[in-house]
Amino acid sequence: MTTALAPYAAQESQSRGRRYSEPPSTYRNEYQRDRDRIIHCTAFRRLMYKTQVFVNHEGDLYRTRLTHSLEVSQIGRTVATALQLNEALTEAICLAHDLGHTPFGHAGQDTLNDCMREFGGFEHNLQSLRVVDELEAKYADFPGLNLMFETREGILKHCSAKNARMLGDVGERFLARRQPGLEAQIANIADAIAYNNHDVDDGLRAGLLSLEQMCEQPLFSRHYEAVTTRYPGLEDRRLIYETIRRMIGAVVGDLIEETARRLRERSPRSVDDVRDAGGPLVAMSDGMHEQHRSLKRFLYEHLYSHEKKLAMTRKVQAIVRELFAAYTSDVSRMPGEFADRAAPLDEAGRARVAADYIAGMTDRYAIAAHESLSG
Repeated sequence: MTTALAPYAAQESQSRGRRYSEPPSTYRNEYQRDRDRIIHCTAFRRLMYKTQVFVNHEGDLYRTRLTHSLEVSQIGRTVATALQLNEALTEAICLAHDLGHTPFGHAGQDTLNDCMREFGGFEHNLQSLRVVDELEAKYADFPGLNLMFETREGILKHCSAKNARMLGDVGERFLARRQPGLEAQIANIADAIAYNNHDVDDGLRAGLLSLEQMCEQPLFSRHYEAVTTRYPGLEDRRLIYETIRRMIGAVVGDLIEETARRLRERSPRSVDDVRDAGGPLVAMSDGMHEQHRSLKRFLYEHLYSHEKKLAMTRKVQAIVRELFAAYTSDVSRMPGEFADRAAPLDEAGRARVAADYIAGMTDRYAIAAHESLSG
């Protein structure tokens, strides 16, 4: 049974469509088609071996960018369905949001941004759009994946005015200070919900966080206490899983209820009303938002800044810096297709091609490429 979409949901009939005209699919709607193109693209498969928090070789059970994207998608679909929004569009945005991420997580991104500072910088959000618009080479009739406007817009969560002016249609809303559609807003918050909760799980598994520390966090402690009360003697792994499962349920439930309240209050009649709302309509309640932010601050202080984590960060930063220096000083060190693209370009152009190549690497490929520099 298909539920009718709310009037303010993204509707294909009102879409700005694709950059290159295509005949419609026989059996799928256009946003389902986008989702499938994303799943089948090369950049999506590479996410399997890209860092979320822990570098790929540090353990088989930690989240990767791929499993993270799948968890974001599941949360996004739940929220979209509950609010009668476009589930397929939400799923496509969630699956694509990290396609441009570098190897080694944020350490890789920040280092590549430093390397590219004189050449326009590097930001994985912009790179994800670059991947689906230009870098994927799958189709005979057009570059990239030729996704629908709303999918591309949702991938681009934030953007400077300078970059927005160069991006054409998807940059317009940043210059006009308008909001994206509700499906894009859901994907943005689903991303934060997923990483906040699964990073707790991975941090506890790695021994960098303790249950005693976590019980100082209100969002964790109330569910932990409820689980230990109901299931005394439950072993640690199931205790942690059950607590985090309830945390996610509570945050997602709050997000749905608060967003529904805001939609009733604002009564948007179309996507244009959503865009002109002056601020996002998809949001948690104030109390839940503060608990969620508190957990995020805690993770930055105790997990992402843990000395063991920083030791690995320093190693991978050196890898990215040295790869960039090698490829920009001698483009022939890159594979033929990248070397051929870079050879006729100026310094900035060669740097961008090198950044494209490095950003597309998996963790293990980057390590191997770095080792090969010295033979």
